Amino acid sequence: MKYKDSGVDIDAASRALARAKEAIRSTWGDAVASDVGHFGGLFRRPDGGFLVSSIDGVGTKLKVALAAGRVDGVGADLVNHCVDDILVQGAEPLFFLDYFAAGRLDGEVFVAVVEGMARACRENGCALIGGETAEMPGIYHGDDFDLAGCIVGEVRPEGLITGEGIRPGMEVWGWPSTGLHTNGYSLARRVLLEGEAALPLHEALEELEGRTLAEALLAVHRSYLARVRALRRQTTVHGLCHLTGGGFVDNLPRVLPPGTAAVIDAAAWEVPPIFSLIARRGRVDVEEMRRVYNLGIGMVVFLEAGLDSSVEGLDDAHRIGAVVERDGGPAVRFENRHRGLG
Repeated sequence: MKYKDSGVDIDAASRALARAKEAIRSTWGDAVASDVGHFGGLFRRPDGGFLVSSIDGVGTKLKVALAAGRVDGVGADLVNHCVDDILVQGAEPLFFLDYFAAGRLDGEVFVAVVEGMARACRENGCALIGGETAEMPGIYHGDDFDLAGCIVGEVRPEGLITGEGIRPGMEVWGWPSTGLHTNGYSLARRVLLEGEAALPLHEALEELEGRTLAEALLAVHRSYLARVRALRRQTTVHGLCHLTGGGFVDNLPRVLPPGTAAVIDAAAWEVPPIFSLIARRGRVDVEEMRRVYNLGIGMVVFLEAGLDSSVEGLDDAHRIGAVVERDGGPAVRFENRHRGLG
């Protein structure tokens, strides 16, 4: 099975964005300091610093949360995802705004989602300063609702992370994810929760080492802000990459400079069992899994060689590869087999 079989066409979205780039760039003045495709948009302030912004949603993880009767975590998912996006450029979050839309407003659901957002904002040190709540019975049906959010952060020029300093010989490290985070749920739902062979959400499964499917699929998207802060106090962070939609294959090239490639040792970490379950039940090949999912690594960091896990901030990270000169081949190459991806 391919991601496209579940209704999500990554290539079509990329083609549409490419066609829209000219219109997007036509709105820019001298203050815009980033291009289309960065994790966060950079806007130059008069004092020389930068505002960094990003907007995202939770996707069809919402459907799993509703089916499981556990919507409190999706608000935190949304905030942490956006925090991680602007963190790639070194930004500290300032404030967050949300958009909640439903066919019929369920007060209990709404409050649970907002409380989750507020909790994550407190943990990340940013303010939830506004939002929009919309009821649209002609668009959403039943209990369905949608959730999106926009974050604004700041970074001084000396703290900006661009990836331009990434060079051959550097090491690639990765911090673990909690699971799918907020990507690939259309495929996961198709494989695990639809049809006659659908799995139960609330029963402990041997394939998930005793966890329920609800626990595995609704694990909250991790914020890496505290880890990056700690690491930057010890050493120079040359690049960061948030593994969101597109997985390793589409995201790492967004931060690698021309002439460089990343060689990833797939055996350097144990892939969490939820990914193996999706791959096995959907007969999803490893190349597709690498493009859709984070496979257990939520944030990648590029560092000088010679560091180890005793460095503050790297205590739970894995050394997963190295930067090499690109020889005309792909920007991301894999060595060895993934451990745990059966």
